[in-house]
Amino acid sequence: MSKRFSYTASFKLTVIKFAKEHGNRAAERHFGPPPTESVIRLWRQQEEKLLRMPRQKKAMRGKPPKWPEVEQEVKTWILEQRQTGISVSTKMIQEEGKRIAREKNIDDFSGTPKWCFNFMKREGLSLRTQTKLAPKLPAAYENQVLEFHSYVISLRKTYNFELSQIASMDEVPLTFGVPSNRTVSVKGVNTMAVKTSGHEKTHFTVVLACCADGTKLPPMIIFKRKTFLKEKIPSGVIVHMHEKGWMNEEGMKIWFNKVWSRRPGGLLKKTALLVFDHFKAHVTQSVKAIAADLKTQLAVVPGGLAGQLQPLDVSVNKPFKALMKKEWMSWMQSVGNDLTPTGRIKKASITQVCDWILRSWNGVKKEVVVKSFKKCGISNAMDGTEDDEIYQDKESNSSEDTSNIKIKEDNTSDIDSEEEFLAFYDA
Repeated sequence: MSKRFSYTASFKLTVIKFAKEHGNRAAERHFGPPPTESVIRLWRQQEEKLLRMPRQKKAMRGKPPKWPEVEQEVKTWILEQRQTGISVSTKMIQEEGKRIAREKNIDDFSGTPKWCFNFMKREGLSLRTQTKLAPKLPAAYENQVLEFHSYVISLRKTYNFELSQIASMDEVPLTFGVPSNRTVSVKGVNTMAVKTSGHEKTHFTVVLACCADGTKLPPMIIFKRKTFLKEKIPSGVIVHMHEKGWMNEEGMKIWFNKVWSRRPGGLLKKTALLVFDHFKAHVTQSVKAIAADLKTQLAVVPGGLAGQLQPLDVSVNKPFKALMKKEWMSWMQSVGNDLTPTGRIKKASITQVCDWILRSWNGVKKEVVVKSFKKCGISNAMDGTEDDEIYQDKESNSSEDTSNIKIKEDNTSDIDSEEEFLAFYDA
C-alpha cells in the first residue's frame, strides 16, 4: 500500500506558481513525485479555494453551501463595500443575504448568525475587532454603591414613587461621523481603511431620559453653534445651541422645562425620582430649585460608578449608539456623489441627524429600559424578590468612564470560532 502525503495550502500555492511558469510536468520533476502531474493539475483547479484557506491548513474539508448563488453575490457585495471603504457588519451581511434570496425567490434561506459565521469561514472572511482591557470595580467603591442603593430605597419608602415617575437622564456625546472599529474583511489584511465623511470630530450632545416603566422621553440635542438653526427640526426632538456643544446650567433649565416637566404626570407635578451623574451642571442651586418646584427628588450617581448605577450607561446607551451607527452607515452607502467642490463628502444636515436620533431612540426596546433600572437596583421590588437582577458583572460597560481602559495599539484579531463570532455578532 502506497504512503499518502499531505501538503499545506502554502506549499500547494508555491507549486501552482511554479507550474504556471514552467508547466505541470516541470513542477512534478522539481517538487516530486509526489506530487504527481495529475495532482498538480487538480491543485491548479482548486487555486481560488486554496487562496482563501489558512496557509498552514492541509485538508479542504467542510460542508458545501446550501445557497451558493446567494453567497457568491453576498461576497461580491462585501468586496465592493470594502473597496469603497464602507464598514461591513455581520448584521448587514445577514440583511443583504435575505434581500438577495427574496430577489431569487429562495424561500428556505435562513440568514441566521450561524449561516453568517459558516459563510464567512467558507469565503475566507473574518470579523476584525480591536481588543481592550476593562478594569474591575475598585473595592473602595463598593461602600458607595451600597450607600446609593440605601438612599434610593429610603426615598422610595418615603414617597412611594410610581414606576413611571422613576427616571434616569444622561448626556451622550456623538459626532457627525460614527465609523465602526469593526468590519468584515478578507483574512490576513493588516490595514483596514474605513471610508468616513471627515466629520468624526464635529461633535454634539444628545440628552436621553427614560423611566422605569419603559417610557422614553423626547431626546434633547445640543449642537455646537452660537445661532439657532434655520433648518427644519422634526417633531419629537428638542434642539438647543451651545458654543461648545455640551450641557451647562442653562441647558439643564431648558431640559427641565421642555422635557421633564412635560413627561406623563409632569403637568400634575407628580412626585418623582430622577437619577443622573455627578456633573457640575446637574447639581447647581438653580437646578435643584427647579427640581424641588417640580416635586422631583434627585439621586446623584457617585463619580466613577455610572457603569454600575446609571441605567442609561449600563444598558441603554449602547443599543442607542449601535442604531445611530447603523443610520450613519446607511447614509454613507447612499450618499453617492453628494460632494463638496474639493471632493469631500458633505456633512450630514442637522435635519438628517435629528431623524437618525429620533429613529434610533425609538428603536431602543422598552424591555431593555425596564431591565436597566433593575440592573442598577433602582426599580426592583421592595420585598426583595428582584434583588438577583442587580447588576453583578465585574466589567463596566460605561460609555463614560474610560480613563482606566487601555487599548492595545495596532492589535486587531480575526474572530474564527463560532463562540467568539456570536459573542461579537451585531444583534
